[in-house]
Amino acid sequence: MIIFPAIDIRDGKCVRLTEGRFDKETIFGDYPADMAKKWASLGAEFLHIVDLDGALAGKSVNLPAIQAILDSVDIPVQLGGGIRTIENIEEVLKLGVSRVILGSIAVQSPELVKVACEKFGDKIVVGIDARDGIVAVEGWGVSGGVEAEELAKKMAAVGVKRIVYTDISRDGTLTGVNTEATAKLARVSGIKVIASGGVRSIQDMIDVKAVEADGVEGVIVGKAIYTDSLDLVEALKVAKGE
Repeated sequence: MIIFPAIDIRDGKCVRLTEGRFDKETIFGDYPADMAKKWASLGAEFLHIVDLDGALAGKSVNLPAIQAILDSVDIPVQLGGGIRTIENIEEVLKLGVSRVILGSIAVQSPELVKVACEKFGDKIVVGIDARDGIVAVEGWGVSGGVEAEELAKKMAAVGVKRIVYTDISRDGTLTGVNTEATAKLARVSGIKVIASGGVRSIQDMIDVKAVEADGVEGVIVGKAIYTDSLDLVEALKVAKGE
């Protein structure tokens, strides 16, 4: 099981939102690269970066901050937030990003996702963000009008090997991971899924570890490690089965 510390960037700063709402923002640091170095120093093996301004703009915005993160750590980074063209995918991969997460475009243009998978292979990840099982797009502000499980199966059919599944209603709320829905998504799609949204405590790590056999290969941790609700070092021990 892989634990992905999350670094959400808005206006160049490291922030956290609650339920994806931009009016519920907490700033945790002026320099996201410093946060990246902190999580890497504690043993993190992979970082999850979200360009929040990019999610609204429909293209990468915080590239200087992202480049600073890439320059400051030696561990791989996956990046999401408004990446909706092949050119933008190429741009961030050239910076040194290991994986690119496609969100809204998976709903709006499955054909582009197929082309991206053919060109970049498993560097492409699809982010499925859902509220009550229905996918949300455009920075979570608009309903995509499709069920998460249906979209997951479509993405598997076009060559996607990995999904990040976020339960928006739990994101940033510290109310626990929706492991049941995450595990079901992995089973019905037949591809690997990373859980996201609601992580609160070490129990969530145990719960996610328990559904690893279903195809849930990791979990993204955000507010919990920023507010010390979850100790990253302890979480990493659970992930490794120690």
